[in-house]
Amino acid sequence: MVLSSARRAAMVAVSAAMALAFSAACAGATPGEEPPAAGTRSAPDTSGVVHSSPASPAPQSFSPTPRPAVDDRARALGFVDVRTAVPDAVVDLRYATPRNFVGERLYPANARCLVHDSLVPGLRTASENLRARGETLVFWDCYRPHSVQQRMFEKVPDPAWVAAPGPYSTSHESGRSVDVTLAARNPNCPVHRRVGPGLCLVDMGTDFDSFTPNATAYATQGVSASAQAARARLRKAMAAGGLEVYPGEWWHFDGPGADVRRPIIDVPLA
Repeated sequence: MVLSSARRAAMVAVSAAMALAFSAACAGATPGEEPPAAGTRSAPDTSGVVHSSPASPAPQSFSPTPRPAVDDRARALGFVDVRTAVPDAVVDLRYATPRNFVGERLYPANARCLVHDSLVPGLRTASENLRARGETLVFWDCYRPHSVQQRMFEKVPDPAWVAAPGPYSTSHESGRSVDVTLAARNPNCPVHRRVGPGLCLVDMGTDFDSFTPNATAYATQGVSASAQAARARLRKAMAAGGLEVYPGEWWHFDGPGADVRRPIIDVPLA
């Protein structure tokens, strides 16, 4: 999710300033990690948000029922289910529920998290690094059909908040960007943070789709030290797999080729 170009530029400027503060305050937490320079995001995302949405109490990743093969149209474009790369992934697609900035379900209830197969090696590397620390990737958004982006803009036709759909697909629309967070085992997890048997969302400082200064990737003001460290762990793991954080959103990561404009892609999610 992303704001229009003007608001995105403002977000990135804020993020760049916060990155300097983060480097001074938390350099010891993630040795070797350097914040990207302002404006270095490789892919313009294709949506925006207005409101935060509460954590989902019922993600989709724990059904023992085998899922059918990926739709032939999606497979022909190189799309795979994210569990090809991350078998223990928690899939909590917020747009498959009404708990999102639009306030309505935009994906089918049985939507799967599809990614382009070029992301598979990187996501596998990231998940292995996190698994060694007892943490698991939670996926909030993956491939997003072009028609859904159109519906978002119809619902909120304000380019200051929702980017108008273009005659091409990039980022989420091409399956080359993901929105992710972390979960870990916690027997004392509050109900609203539970994402599966024994799994608890890690405190990252804000929820998904929270477009406030606190949601920028390197925010320090209003973000606890533990949340800053958690964001840094996520960035470091994803960077090890070649996925770059978008400075305006701590949860958004772009894979190789996310910025390339491709013909419009609109294939089934289920």
